[in-house]
Amino acid sequence: MAGAGVRAQIHTHEGWPVQHAVLTVTDMTGVQVLRVEADDEGIAQSEEALPAGPYTVIATALGYAPAAATALVTASGRADLGTLVLVREGGNELPPPGPWTVDPVHSTVGATAQHLGISSVHGRFTDFEARIEIDEEPHKSSVEAVIQAASIETGNRIRDAHLRSEDFLNAERHPQLTYRSHAVEPAGTDRWTVHGWLAMHGVVRDVSLSLTYLGYGPDPWGGTRAAFRATAELKREEFAMNYNQIVAAGIAAIGTTLRIELDVQAVQGEELPALE
Repeated sequence: MAGAGVRAQIHTHEGWPVQHAVLTVTDMTGVQVLRVEADDEGIAQSEEALPAGPYTVIATALGYAPAAATALVTASGRADLGTLVLVREGGNELPPPGPWTVDPVHSTVGATAQHLGISSVHGRFTDFEARIEIDEEPHKSSVEAVIQAASIETGNRIRDAHLRSEDFLNAERHPQLTYRSHAVEPAGTDRWTVHGWLAMHGVVRDVSLSLTYLGYGPDPWGGTRAAFRATAELKREEFAMNYNQIVAAGIAAIGTTLRIELDVQAVQGEELPALE
């Protein structure tokens, strides 16, 4: 029968297709009458005509909570269900599975330390690269990053040289900071805790990042981007950076704790696009 069948678009709440979702149709007695897999555009469609009447439709996909709807098939045997929205299980959203490459031009790796007990010194690393792998099962996702120690900048040439010296990063002997995750745990809606190994100044420690997923969408260069924000706190002494100068009244010139703040844009795919 021309024009017959059931059709639905299966998307995330941001409007992106859920590839290979499954659409199941049952009659009012619970008997399955149709099952069809969505294509790469998130469209599930069957040309098989169904008897007129009401049906229950359930959209499912790995890592998502099922979405159910009622469909009324007309005398033509057709039912257009419009868009069914799937939400990550537990309310935790992530971008589509696969590799994502961090764009250093539109990302920031920052560090803040207390100065003289009354103010803060802000620095950032300007040379880094990172890759994120989003898994169909979000807790199996991973991240790897490499940061060049000598790229630290605080806006003061003398201070930057000191931070690169043996007193702190010792960039000549330990030129890179590396981070490799080993576990990802949900921590609330759009929030995750990433556990990983941080190698810095010749020392490797288990460091957790508090990560917030900010969403994803198309960019002006024809790609798709996802945004994340993450924070962590490090003790300098745990990475053998024990230098400190005591000034008047016993106040330390530089605080012992570093606050790490990451603002990240990642581009879908193995490589970054050429930006014009």
